[in-house]
Amino acid sequence: MTAEPDDLPSQHAISEEIEKFHADRRAGDDQPRLGFAPYRSTLLRHPTKELRRADPEGAELVAPVFGHSDVGALESDLTIQRGGEPIGERILLRGRIVDGDGRPVRRQLVEIWQANAAGRYIHKDDQHPAPVDPHFTGVGRCLTDDDGCYSFTTIKPGPYPWRNHRNAWRPAHIHFSLFGTDFTQRMVTQMYFPSDPLFALDPILQSIPDQSARDRLIATYEHDLSQHEWLMGYRWDIVLTGSHTTPMEQEDDHG
Repeated sequence: MTAEPDDLPSQHAISEEIEKFHADRRAGDDQPRLGFAPYRSTLLRHPTKELRRADPEGAELVAPVFGHSDVGALESDLTIQRGGEPIGERILLRGRIVDGDGRPVRRQLVEIWQANAAGRYIHKDDQHPAPVDPHFTGVGRCLTDDDGCYSFTTIKPGPYPWRNHRNAWRPAHIHFSLFGTDFTQRMVTQMYFPSDPLFALDPILQSIPDQSARDRLIATYEHDLSQHEWLMGYRWDIVLTGSHTTPMEQEDDHG
């Protein structure tokens, strides 16, 4: 691994910045900040110019097209991807995708990606000294059903270090991607697990000013989804519009 630079801020300094930020927050401010000082890389890569209008019809000419024939039934089970069982806590993750009026979003392509149980991604840029699981790719996808429901069987990811500041660790999370009806409608967000001790220390989660909005990113344990001696169940619903919209990442956020 590359040595950390000497000028990384401490966790205490980051926590102080987060506290000052929340002291000045506005009620109902429920989307992440584009430029959030404790999340250091946003200061370098967030948009600084006015948005440019794109021709949606032109974009759709080169956008992918998804359907039942393109998404296999087994792609939502991340525990059977490679010739053996992955290591870690097996979980079932289920939820609904609805609009602001509670109507189901049907045939929605949902993709997820995540670290393994040791907090390691299968990616060339992830070089921290945690083991790679040869039986876990960490990626899956499915289509929502007539009631807007999705379901994934996977392994609970572990926390992992990142170089935003000294002793920086990301809470365990799963990335979600929703594609809408064309590529220009893609939205990306993260789902977290309840009672994680790293929540208050994480600049990415804390870049959302409103506590109720941050809470909407946290799944709930649901005992009825758990399966005897096999897996634990979690539920996480996604609301696309309205006052209870699920917070979404900006295009350049990849933490």
